[in-house]
Amino acid sequence: MGITERIDGITGMTPEYSSVTPPAPKSVKIEITGRCNFKCHFCAHFQRLRDVGEMDKDLFRRLAKEMREEGVEELGMFYLGESFICSWLPEAIEFAKKECGYPYVFLTTNGSLATPDKVDACMAAGLDSLKFSLNYADEEQFSDIARVKTSLFPKIAENLKAAHKVREEGGYSCGIYASFIQYDASQDTKMTEYLDDIRPYCDELYALPLYNQAALVENDEWEFIQGNRGRLDNLRDPLPCWSIFTEGHISSDGRLSACCFDHDNRFNMGDLTKMGFMEAWNSEPFQKLRKAHLEKNVDGTICEECVIL
Repeated sequence: MGITERIDGITGMTPEYSSVTPPAPKSVKIEITGRCNFKCHFCAHFQRLRDVGEMDKDLFRRLAKEMREEGVEELGMFYLGESFICSWLPEAIEFAKKECGYPYVFLTTNGSLATPDKVDACMAAGLDSLKFSLNYADEEQFSDIARVKTSLFPKIAENLKAAHKVREEGGYSCGIYASFIQYDASQDTKMTEYLDDIRPYCDELYALPLYNQAALVENDEWEFIQGNRGRLDNLRDPLPCWSIFTEGHISSDGRLSACCFDHDNRFNMGDLTKMGFMEAWNSEPFQKLRKAHLEKNVDGTICEECVIL
């Protein structure tokens, strides 16, 4: 199963998840580090609206084991940070695969730190999917949006190509994927040359719409959409938002969030340092929020600004 099929499987809500108390999500993203080395304008992370750091190792191990026992099948080793910053990323992957038995462990990266040695360690640990976020057409756009030194831009493509070589030479089964954000109607055209260059090294390459990051990001020149509606070629309805029913999101300090873009902790549904995963997953605040989504009326909720542009 490729990455787009998996994405569509998570963003498409089946009847069993259309409940204020759904079963354990099939997929969870866990933030082993909340730090990121980019300051992308499309991402609210640069605003530093919450403290970010590394997750406690013991907390990670406890949660990873507990969630697998509850039926979680896919574990993403990232949330809003850049996980290649974390020195124990391979250790976390190995624990999830070999100790907990997750069928699918995946990772998304901005690519700048995904050097061959780090990628090799992750693939050797059992990583099933590595996706590069290719959100810049050239150095000029990279400098304008990512707002870091331009010397990092060529490293992204270099590291992606090197990851492909590591996989082939190492005999690993890890999928290598790439996505890009459609800031406006011309972005895919701007990226034609860049995407054509890396396409032979990707198993799949797909486009994402521009999310408003829970209404925390604005730009008069870009074309935002409401909520998180999945990938561009298979957009879901903004209400009910699949994210609060079918995928868990855990911050580095152990909070279970109701949102893919919880940069300011307002979507906190439970402190996992003090309660179990399923207790937080079906907590009273989560049930109340899901009820509003199922009724397709989020007026007065924390989701109102995101969904209603």
